[in-house]
Amino acid sequence: MSGSSVLDAKTIDALSRRSRTALRRYFERRGLVGADAEDAIQDVFVRLSLRAGIVEATNIDGYLFETAASVTIDHFRRRNARFLQLHDEFQDDVHAPREERSAEQVMLAREMLETIALALRELPERTRAIFLLSRLEGLKRAEIAKRLGLSVSAVEKHLVKAAVHLTRRTRRLR
Repeated sequence: MSGSSVLDAKTIDALSRRSRTALRRYFERRGLVGADAEDAIQDVFVRLSLRAGIVEATNIDGYLFETAASVTIDHFRRRNARFLQLHDEFQDDVHAPREERSAEQVMLAREMLETIALALRELPERTRAIFLLSRLEGLKRAEIAKRLGLSVSAVEKHLVKAAVHLTRRTRRLR
């Protein structure tokens, strides 16, 4: 499907019907399978649709796979950005002796976790949400404020309130 006309919706639709299988194979060879491959195919045609009327349909197959390559790169960049902070740095100390925990230490740790979970449930919903966004998701105070439509000062007050409450509740166990 090459020519010198401008890429339009009709051309994109025909290209979609004709090239979906080839695109699926392309993405699968690059590690995108199942729903990820389907999402990537959809993304290719969304990008082509956004360029309808702008891009010439000359060597459309080449342009199609150029777009697919860009979609693949973007997919892996987004995935790496999302999961990078979830991984710990590899340490080659797997053969080092592990510290053994006594039954009492395990029981105390479980009790502490239960107390913290209960204390979190006791907090007002907004305070709990702010605390979790800060401590579990690692968001900065300004990001939380923007997300929740609050001032940074209000976010800080909620964090102090949560910290005081959790400290009081966990002191009893120490």
